[in-house]
Formats: sequence, structure tokens, C-alpha cells
Amino acid sequence: MTTAPAPLPGIAPRTIGRTTLRWAGIMGLLAFLVAPMVPLFIWSISFRWFYPDILPSEYSARAWEQVISPTNNVIGATGQTTLIALLCTVLSVLLGVPAGRALGLHNFKGKRIVEVLILAPIIVPGLAVVLGIDTMFIRYGLSGNILGVTLVHLVPTLPYMTLVMSGVYANYDVDYELQARSLGAGRWATQRYVTLPAVFPGVVVGALFTFLISWSQYVLTLLIGDGQVETLPILLFNFARSEPAIAGALSVVFILPGILVLLLSSKYLSGDSAAVGGIGNI
Repeated sequence: MTTAPAPLPGIAPRTIGRTTLRWAGIMGLLAFLVAPMVPLFIWSISFRWFYPDILPSEYSARAWEQVISPTNNVIGATGQTTLIALLCTVLSVLLGVPAGRALGLHNFKGKRIVEVLILAPIIVPGLAVVLGIDTMFIRYGLSGNILGVTLVHLVPTLPYMTLVMSGVYANYDVDYELQARSLGAGRWATQRYVTLPAVFPGVVVGALFTFLISWSQYVLTLLIGDGQVETLPILLFNFARSEPAIAGALSVVFILPGILVLLLSSKYLSGDSAAVGGIGNI
């Protein structure tokens, strides 16, 4: 009579099964994210690719040479896109964190109306919103420059930041701050050593959403930028009509920062960085 093999010392079979499922899920998710990039990369190195061929008949690095070439201003557009996304992220954090704290910790009359108003820019089509803003921006000299584009990017990004922080503060215990103050900590020391570690994972998640949404904006940048602010989405749509190979190379460049930001902040997207856990590590 044969006996089942003994489990590894110190590791329960259920734990091994969960670990396997977790890694299988992670690999499946990575495959799902990477799969759309494969045809884009093939397009970027193709020279002749006709239907119904599965792969290009000829390959060339011409598209990548055009991307690197200063004549197409890809490097400048990438820099402007990064600058606008970073500025938008900083402003969203400065405005969204206190707004999320107010919504998450306090119940007041008209709170539901305020939440609906915050969601309105997401619900209403962006084109309709920006057409009303465009006239005002032209009047105040904010059209056709980076500052105006950054401010209009707050329309779709600030609601995400506020709602994420509202959910974080809804599960936040203010008693930690009261205990710190009772032990002699000042207001800034309490914010730095108690509040910030507790809500920091939520700030990172909200900032991630903000950066990626601002990075990918096309309509808002096109209308408010007035052709003066050239970003990667603007270049991508221009080349998509006439140069599929260059558009494929630009798409790869366009996607890579999002994946990089996601990898750098992945530990904050899991449940391991909960608010109470952040406080417990102080």
C-alpha cells in the first residue's frame, strides 16, 4: 500500500496551492498585457506587410530611425508629455488628498450632491466639457501652452484622485492621530509619521491613475493645446493615418512608461500595503 508523499517541512499544501494560483494569475495578467504589444512591435520593424501574410515579407529599422530622428520631434513630445503628466499628478495630489479626506471622514449635508458633481467630468463626454472650457481659456491666455493643457487635464484626473483618497480615508481611524497628539506630537509630526504612512499606498494608486490618464489624453490636448503643444498622443494619431510602421514604433514608446510606472508601484496595488499596516510599520 503506497502512501502519499509528505508535504514539505513548514509549508502546508494549501499554501503551496495558493502560491501556484497566484503566480499563474500574475503570469496570465502579464501575458494579457504584453500580447497587444507584439503586433505593434512587428509593425515597427516591418517594411512590407500585405494581406493575407501573417508576418511581414520584409523588415526594416526605418521606423525606429524616424522615431529617433530630431525632425519628427518625438523626443521633445515625450518630454512635454512627461512634464504635463507629472505636473497634473502633483496638482491632483495636492487638491485630491484634502478633498478625499473631507469626503471620507465627514458626513455633511449635501455630501451626495458633492460626490455626483465630482463624478460629473467623468460621466459627461470630455469633448462637451472641453468645448465650454476652451472659450474661457482663450480669454485668460491659457490656450496653446503647457499650463493650460495641464489644468484641463485635471478635469478627468482629479475626480479619480479624490475618489481613491475618499475610499482610503473612509477606512482610516482618526484615533491614531489623536493618540499621537496626546503623546506630544505636533500637527506636522502627526501628518508625517502617522497620517502619511497610513494613506501613502492610496496616494500612490491615485497618482498612478492620474499620471496614466494625463499621459494618454488626446482630445483635451488637441483642443486646448491649439496645435502649439505637441505630445505623444498627438504625434501617434498623426502618423497612424499615413505611416503605420512609425505609428507602431510610437505606440511601443507610448506604452512603455505606463508599464514602467505600473511595475514601480505594483507593491502598493496589493492588499499588503493596507492603511493599518502602514501605521503598524511606523
